Amino acid sequence: MTRTFPKFGYNPVTGAWNDSLSGDYCWSSVNFREAAPDVMTPITWSLAWVYINETTPLHFPGDHPPGGNIAGRLYFNLSLITSLYHVVGMDARQEKFGDLLGAVPPELNIPFLPFSPLVVIWNVLPGMIQDRLATRRDARQFAAYVDFLPNWVRAMRPRIQQCSDRKSLLMLWTGSLYPTIPRDYRMLRSVTTSLSASATRLNLDLAALVGEAEAQTLLSNLSGASGELESIGPLVGLAKVKEGSMSQAEYIERYGHRGPHEAELFAPTPGEDPGWLDRQLAQFDRSGVDVSDLLAKQRDEFAAAWSRFQARFPNRYNAFRRRMERVKAAAKNRELFRSEWIREKRLIRQFLLQVDKVTRIGEDIFFLTVDEMVAFLAGDSAPLNSVFARRAMYQRYCTLPPYPAIIYGSFDPFEWAADPGRRSDYYDARQIKTASPSSTIKGFSGAAGCVEGIVRRIDRVEDGDQLQPGEILVTTVTNIGWTPLFPRLAAIVTDIGATLSHAAIVARELGIPAVVGCGNATMLLKTGDRVRVDGKRGTIERLQVS
Repeated sequence: MTRTFPKFGYNPVTGAWNDSLSGDYCWSSVNFREAAPDVMTPITWSLAWVYINETTPLHFPGDHPPGGNIAGRLYFNLSLITSLYHVVGMDARQEKFGDLLGAVPPELNIPFLPFSPLVVIWNVLPGMIQDRLATRRDARQFAAYVDFLPNWVRAMRPRIQQCSDRKSLLMLWTGSLYPTIPRDYRMLRSVTTSLSASATRLNLDLAALVGEAEAQTLLSNLSGASGELESIGPLVGLAKVKEGSMSQAEYIERYGHRGPHEAELFAPTPGEDPGWLDRQLAQFDRSGVDVSDLLAKQRDEFAAAWSRFQARFPNRYNAFRRRMERVKAAAKNRELFRSEWIREKRLIRQFLLQVDKVTRIGEDIFFLTVDEMVAFLAGDSAPLNSVFARRAMYQRYCTLPPYPAIIYGSFDPFEWAADPGRRSDYYDARQIKTASPSSTIKGFSGAAGCVEGIVRRIDRVEDGDQLQPGEILVTTVTNIGWTPLFPRLAAIVTDIGATLSHAAIVARELGIPAVVGCGNATMLLKTGDRVRVDGKRGTIERLQVS
């Protein structure tokens, strides 16, 4: 089914976006929040819409939206996936426990959409076959494409700068820039799917044999001896700059496009700020930790864990090591492609800034959709009439705290934010009041280890200078922009995350205890609390409240 943007929940006049009003659905941001943690402008949302609706061969029964925008934030329609699993006799809570569901409390019942098995098979099975074939094709083409993309981006930069009128901008967009977007989204979907499928199953199989904590150690060292994993790349790069083996210019070219807000086109690229790298180096110095020593120590732990596995399961060792090598390769591919994909998104930002330079439209360009931008370059200025209202709505959304990871039913973000008893893990419109959160904080084991320490509760990486060495970071979610803070941590606790989340991967690589996907930790813990973080059990115990 071909959809036309915007199909659901969007008022282009007022700028209000709320797909929770489009049907009786359960929504999840668990698999999106790390990549897109911010409120989206219309231009960013319209490109995310392409990813959700146009880069998958899957066709779901009925006219149900596969994903949507709830008050500016990206969500996945969880009702669809749970209903499809139910039809074929599978439990999505077990199959997708961390990636899509997070720490969903047992009392949150997700009703199933009325799909018949025949309708599901007729609509979904052909797309699943096409998707599997496309993923295999992308795997064969990956190496060549990931070599091509950065070179293409470098070649496009001067071409954008040379555009001096609307016609040349429009030709460049329609002829060169936009055609790459669906193809890149398809590759991103493929490398993400490949890693998720292999790593999730390996994690479950290892945990069944040796326990969850040992499984996390066996799944560490994804970067290998060379540290070649983009999640920790900015941190390793800072160490190289300090020791003189990488120049500042080389660092900015390699990592200047990466940051905490990289998915939002309205957000400046870190490398655009001439003082950005100096601040990164200053933060790095505050950790007082040798990153090479952390990585080496964890590699030793990794090797020792696999030696223990070989001693206990000699007949299974070779098969599991081969599976681990496939997971390691898939992780590197996902992270490498995500980095190059972000480089391309930053190229799109450069294009939008050039549109402003040519047309004098200013920041209004970020409050048009892609289709409206094309119309504007073709001479239609009518979409600009709604920009003022859209910006006002965007700014209102930006004043709100991050919404719950799971939302069921109609959700009013302003009413929710005004409720002093609100929960940050889930919202259920069927309840007059949500149940009081438990004092026990439980999540997923992100990285093994047990430590006691003082909480530092922050929402934005820009507040990272408040974080003192040896404190326990408690936040909603992390992404690559948070990586340089990790050596300073005694442990990390996040509301959102699973085995393959940024916080879990980086913590495992550096040997820092982590509990991820806690759901409501940021509502229960505050700066100054003393807690015990047990990465093995996935628990946080409050020892002293500040």
